[in-house]
Amino acid sequence: MTIEILKSKLHRVTVTDANLNYIGSITIDEDLMDAAGIIEYEKVAVVNNNNGERFETYVIKGERGSGVICTNGAAARKVQPGDILIITAYASMTPEEAKTFKPKIVHPLNNRI
Repeated sequence: MTIEILKSKLHRVTVTDANLNYIGSITIDEDLMDAAGIIEYEKVAVVNNNNGERFETYVIKGERGSGVICTNGAAARKVQPGDILIITAYASMTPEEAKTFKPKIVHPLNNRI
C-alpha cells in the first residue's frame, strides 16, 4: 500500500499573469521549481488564497529568475494577477517511507528565492 504525501510546496507566490488563450497548465519560474523540487509537467494542486478556488494542473518551466507565476487555459479564469497562491505537489510512498520523508517547503519573497 502507498499513501499520498506532500512532496513540495511553494507557499504564497503571487500570480503575475493569467493567459486564457493557452492550452492549459501553470508556468512557474524555473528557480522556484528547482527550490521546491518540482519538475516540468509534474501534476500540482493550486489553492488561491484570494478567492478559495482550488484546481489541479501541470507545470511548465518559466524563465529562470523572472518570478513568473502564470495560469494558462481554463485555470486563468480562477485567478487574477496579484492573487496569492499555494502550489503543492505530492508523492506516493509507503507509510514507512512517509514517516521519515521531509517535504521541500519554499517561502519565496516577491516570487524570488
